[in-house]
Amino acid sequence: MLELRGATLVLRTPDAVREREALLAIHRTPAVSAWWGVPHPEFPDDDDPRVTSFTILRDGTIVGYLQFWEELEPDCRYAGIDLFVAPDHHRQGIGTEAIALAIEHLVGERGHHRITIDPAVDNRPAIRCYEAAGFRRVGVLEAQWRDTFTGEWRDALLMEQVVRASSAGPHGGSS
Repeated sequence: MLELRGATLVLRTPDAVREREALLAIHRTPAVSAWWGVPHPEFPDDDDPRVTSFTILRDGTIVGYLQFWEELEPDCRYAGIDLFVAPDHHRQGIGTEAIALAIEHLVGERGHHRITIDPAVDNRPAIRCYEAAGFRRVGVLEAQWRDTFTGEWRDALLMEQVVRASSAGPHGGSS
């Protein structure tokens, strides 16, 4: 079981048997489902080997979920992050700290130098959180995701964080 520890949070691989209902309850709140849609029937279990999932805990309480995926092609390595936090824990720095823990792991342990995230263009609270975590706006991904409630294609804001100190690869130089 993978576990990342921060100042106030712990990110650990979900225990789907014990944590499934709590994570589903958060996922189904209107503030989360507006952006994440209807939970997959197997959530939080994901048999996609490209996705690594974490339960976000604060003081032993489940307060959210974070996942990342990785592009492992040596000349194009980067990782993408997605997360949600329970609405009653918004604006407490949880998202920012969880992202920092994930980035520390992705850069320090997994060898990435570029991390992306792509919130909906109209999800202003998430965008503020990601900017506070050091992400910068790159551009708009038009019609990037389908809203499961309306069926409409929606735009996302591509954001990235490039960690220059770790960007020297096996061929030297930096990106």
